[in-house]
Amino acid sequence: MIPTRVSVLDVPVDCVDMDTALECADRLMSNGRPAAIMAINPEKVIACRQRAELRDAIARADLLIPDGIGVVAAVRLMEGVAIQRVAGADLMVMLCHAAARNGRSVYLMGGAPGVAAKAAERLQETCAGLTIAGVRDGYFDEADSGAVIEAINASGADILFIGMGSPRQELWVARHLDSLNVKLCQCVGGTIDVVAGHVKRAPELFRRFNLEWFYRLASQPSRIARQKNLPVFMLAVGRSLYARQRTAAGQ
Repeated sequence: MIPTRVSVLDVPVDCVDMDTALECADRLMSNGRPAAIMAINPEKVIACRQRAELRDAIARADLLIPDGIGVVAAVRLMEGVAIQRVAGADLMVMLCHAAARNGRSVYLMGGAPGVAAKAAERLQETCAGLTIAGVRDGYFDEADSGAVIEAINASGADILFIGMGSPRQELWVARHLDSLNVKLCQCVGGTIDVVAGHVKRAPELFRRFNLEWFYRLASQPSRIARQKNLPVFMLAVGRSLYARQRTAAGQ
């Protein structure tokens, strides 16, 4: 199935839940060309409004998951669609389980030296039978991308997980996806560090009540500079809703 794509403040997002996202990912891997999955959250929406290159890169992705609860709420309010949050970290692990079942291999790229290798070890412990085609850190210059792509292609990997932070990871994928031989590429941000155990993810209770952002802020106060975009996002959504209501009322 092809999910409905809507927009939040002119940034696209697909109306999917976890099951639908997995179904879409499986379909995309049968398209005969590399496909990209990217995540949409309030911080990224604001970044897209400030940087056209990022907005264009995201618009070209094959699947845009609603990774932030703020985006989920905005879609419900603005489009009347009751979507659910699809955390990129959870989708990555689910894709690894599916890859293990279906005999597909994965490549991890991101984090500091040694982090991807540790994440690979942990994934193989939790996803029985998972084949790791290769790993590498995310510390390389754009000029070295040709050699990086050659190594990924030589590995024969089916799925590439790239965690180099936003917007670098999205821009890199937009520039180089067509040169990759992988079937699927997912931008996963800091998930590789989380899987490796270098960064602690929010406990289940916080995730259940969509408070993962609060836990991350409380445990990493340095994130306050990034989280300041949340009220900016909420205000922009409120203004958009107000403008729509005035237009609908003929004012």
